[in-house]
Order: sequence, then C-alpha cells, then structure tokens
Amino acid sequence: MLTHFLLQVTPAVANTSSLSLWDLTLKGGVIMIPIFLLSFIAIYVFVDRYLAINRASKVAPNLMNQIKQNVVDGKIDSALSLCRSIDNPIARMIEKGITRIGRPLNDVNTAIETVGNLEISKLEKGLPLLASAAGGAPMLGFLGTVTGMVRAFYDMASAGNNINIQLLSSGIYEAMVTTVAGLIVGIAAYFAYNILVSRVEDLIYKMELSTTDFMDLLNEPASK
Repeated sequence: MLTHFLLQVTPAVANTSSLSLWDLTLKGGVIMIPIFLLSFIAIYVFVDRYLAINRASKVAPNLMNQIKQNVVDGKIDSALSLCRSIDNPIARMIEKGITRIGRPLNDVNTAIETVGNLEISKLEKGLPLLASAAGGAPMLGFLGTVTGMVRAFYDMASAGNNINIQLLSSGIYEAMVTTVAGLIVGIAAYFAYNILVSRVEDLIYKMELSTTDFMDLLNEPASK
C-alpha cells in the first residue's frame, strides 16, 4: 500500500518541479503586465539616478582651496574657468556665487541656494516614479489576489457538484503569483528609493558645506 501511495505522489512532485518560472509567471494573468512594467521602470530609474548622483557626488578635494586662492589673489576669471571646467553641482553653485561677488552677501547666498535647489531638483527627477512603483506594485498584487479568488469562486459555483482542485488551480495561481510578484517589486523599489534619497541627502550636506566655505571666504575681507 505504501508503494502504491508513493507511485501516485511521485508524478505530482515531478510535475510541480518541472514548472518553470515563465510558466508560473503566465499563471499570474494580465495583472502581471503592469507589475512587470513597474519593475522595469524601477530598475531604469534606480540605475539612471544612482549613476547621476554618484557622478554629482565626486568633488575634487582641493577644489575649494583652489577657488579660495584665486579669489584672494583677485583672479576671478581663473576661479570661474575652474568652476566651468567641472561638471558638478557644487562647482556650478560656486560659479554662480563668484559671478555675484561685489553684491550684498544675502544676494550672493540667495543666488547660490537657487542654483543648489535646481541641481537637487534635477537629481531627484524620477524618484516619484520609483516611489509610485514601491507603493503601486503591492497594490496591483493584492488586486490580482482578489480577482484570482473571485475567479476561483466563480469556477467553483459554475462547476456545481463537479468541483476538483484543477478547476480551482488557475484562480488560486493568479491570486498567489500576483501577490508574490507585487510584493517583490514593491519591496525592491522601496529599498532602492531609500538608497537614492540617502545619497541625495549626503550630497545636499556637501553642497551646504561648500556654500558655507564660500560665504566664509567672502566674509574674510570684511572682517579684516
């Protein structure tokens, strides 16, 4: 009897193990399409913004010292040329501040902050899409859960007394697969979003520190 039971179970195990990831994905139904679209959007935004923020965060360690030396020596054009030769938000902020030298310090500081806000806005482009993917993917997964269970109960009601597990499997597959896919995409997008936000905050700190150093430089002649 035990041998007969094993012979019945073995084919079922073999069929389950042969189910590929693609076949499992197809069982999720049409809800998997927007979930996949959100996953592609999340990957693209994360890679694009990560590279952009990484480039923006690279600042020459002696940049401010070189700018300070040029400004102290009265070589304003050299300081401007140095800033323009560097493709970096901090360099563009300091460049704007240098062009405002001679005006009231509040005007200089305001001009630098305006450029800084514009630079941060450029770096944060796409982050709302990533946040939407983090929140939307699980909701789509839960929607697939509801539609899958509705489908399963509809098939159950339509079958009458001829209910079997194969009849219900398609709806249950749709419910479970979409839930798993939505949670995976949502969790990954959530962590990706927080990584980017953290790196942007680090860059903002560097920008504020550079702005303070530059304003201190402009304050030095007035204090002497």
